[in-house]
Amino acid sequence: MIPYAAGVIVPLALTLLVRNAKKDKKRGVVVDDVGGEPGHTVRNHRFKDPVSSHWEDISTLPELFEISCKSHSERFFLGTRRLIAREVETSEDGKVFEKLHLGDYEWKTFGQTLDAVCSFASGLVQIGHKSEERVAIFADTREEWFIALQGCFRRNVTVVTIYSSLGEEALCHSLNETEVTTVICGNKELKKLMDISQQLETVKRVICMDDEFPSEASSTWTTTSLADVQKLGRESPVDPSFPLSADVAVIMYTSGSTGLPKGVMMTHGNVLATVSAVMTIVPDLGKRDTYMAYLPLAHILELAAESVMATIGSAIGYGSPLTLTDTSNKIKKGTKGDVTALKPTIMTAVPAILDRVRDGVRKKVDAKGGAAKKLFDFAYARRLSAINGSWFGAWGLEKLLWDVLVFGKIRAVLGGQLRYLLSGGAPLSGDTQRFINICVGAPIGQGYGLTETCAGGTFSEFDDTSVGRVGAPLPCSFVKLIDWPEGGYLISDKPMPRGEIVIGGSNITLGYFKNEEKTKEVYKVDEKGMRWFYTGDIGQFHPDGCLEIIDRKKDIVKLQHGEYVSLGKVEAALSISPYVENIMVHADPFYSYCVALVVAAQQTLEGWASKQGIEFTNFEELCAKEQAVKEVYASLVKAAKQSRLEKFEIPAKIKVLAAPWTPESGLVTAALKLKRDVIRKEFTEDLTKLYAS
Repeated sequence: MIPYAAGVIVPLALTLLVRNAKKDKKRGVVVDDVGGEPGHTVRNHRFKDPVSSHWEDISTLPELFEISCKSHSERFFLGTRRLIAREVETSEDGKVFEKLHLGDYEWKTFGQTLDAVCSFASGLVQIGHKSEERVAIFADTREEWFIALQGCFRRNVTVVTIYSSLGEEALCHSLNETEVTTVICGNKELKKLMDISQQLETVKRVICMDDEFPSEASSTWTTTSLADVQKLGRESPVDPSFPLSADVAVIMYTSGSTGLPKGVMMTHGNVLATVSAVMTIVPDLGKRDTYMAYLPLAHILELAAESVMATIGSAIGYGSPLTLTDTSNKIKKGTKGDVTALKPTIMTAVPAILDRVRDGVRKKVDAKGGAAKKLFDFAYARRLSAINGSWFGAWGLEKLLWDVLVFGKIRAVLGGQLRYLLSGGAPLSGDTQRFINICVGAPIGQGYGLTETCAGGTFSEFDDTSVGRVGAPLPCSFVKLIDWPEGGYLISDKPMPRGEIVIGGSNITLGYFKNEEKTKEVYKVDEKGMRWFYTGDIGQFHPDGCLEIIDRKKDIVKLQHGEYVSLGKVEAALSISPYVENIMVHADPFYSYCVALVVAAQQTLEGWASKQGIEFTNFEELCAKEQAVKEVYASLVKAAKQSRLEKFEIPAKIKVLAAPWTPESGLVTAALKLKRDVIRKEFTEDLTKLYAS
């Protein structure tokens, strides 16, 4: 009895001491002497001025990469799984699915990777690519993507990054606007290029990451495999031509949530500033870590994360969202998913993926029912109570018991070794954050940044377990709130200053390529020479210097009676409903209420219908049934009340949809953000009926 009591009391006492220390901890400090527009400015508590480089004599990415490779030359660096077999499976309804049987990871060391990068850089010269010309990388995330990127940097070639899921119009726009002469892509993307070859104005050469590619591609462009380019480089090596800090490293095209994508110009100094800042935030980053790479490298979150891992000597294992876990769509039954094979210690994720992990676990628990569900619910409630600060939650030995008995199998889903998760790209719900904390057993570092700020902005510290916040400013950034009187947000507001978020520092990019008007609208340089980016997001600073995102200027609609509805805020609140796969709230200023389009979670809704004895021939028919609509709507109202939404914020009517919104459908971006204008046009008739009925 005494050992058990000690196991509970001692950890509890230590936790209370730590909690009290955390309450008083200043994570961000107010700065008074700042240029530009007046506002409430906060910096990281450890750095008086924004950090530009963590290394005294390094100012560009290829310099940093070469030093890291030479320092860790014998260590594993880039890993890719061997493809054993491709198989085709046909479901009962006649749909055909490709299934992959993947083997273990095969690794390149840092030294081998540097050799591959040097060979590729020299090969670029041999195939006729000039340093003043631009290269585009148009492919899924893979080790060849990273090698090509570093090879281009070594020759001071600007890289245009393009999402592999981008539609034809946006793809043409991105390649033609930047006057790209060489495209590096995979076999799948090469087929897309061939479909629009007549519309591409400047492309001369294509480098295919796969050894085999369609022969007809060679009749349109000079087409070479990446392996052959490296072979040319090995046979005729060329000295590197390193860039300057102010040279443009990347023109990164945004995912285009509001029309055609814009190309953001990032210098080597911009990316280096973000890498330097992140290294100071995540504790104990080092050689023992293994990173799971599967998000698009065309997204700044992934590019920055992999740059950090390369710098510290960590191993990077490549995968994809379709092969990530043992139950992923493309994994052959009985074979390992990427995380099971790799056992990563660090991962990045966007909230939409973490929401799916949460929903997937809950569906399995609900399907088991009985004693297993009761045990899970009890263990979860006990740990949640502890994390929320209760003295009587599960601490010490009891925590260890639940970790072994209940949560161990869940942690195995993500490899079982995960010690840290980085979340960015969109707001993460408090419900999902707590679920991952408890079930996966890893803290989540929430970040806030944009392509325009090179992912730099704010980042929550390792010991900050609060929900709904995105942390204090990164060491590379000053974060300022300025008044937005039209929306009712002022820095003089009590109890916390509120306003539009403006970010300044060495991570702020140059602007939009060939779009001076838009650049001048959202980028400013103050009298001290610091660049600032006006985000359009609304935030408030907590007393400890941590930022909370509370609104977005573009997402606010004024209803007929004068109430303001924040569409993103309402969507985030309603998305915790188990019936919601995706949701878009729509508000018309000529009406006093809002409506919503809800993409239903198929397994959950069908499970409910079966229990209710409701007959249906397909999912689309079920979504149209009145009983199903009422059930989904009741769940939304419950979620709204949990989040304390006002009555006018709760959609008065909904349309339940069966077909998922995917990047391929064009309704969401590659980062899974809603394309509101596209969705409104696609579902104009449904939205009109909701208001007319």
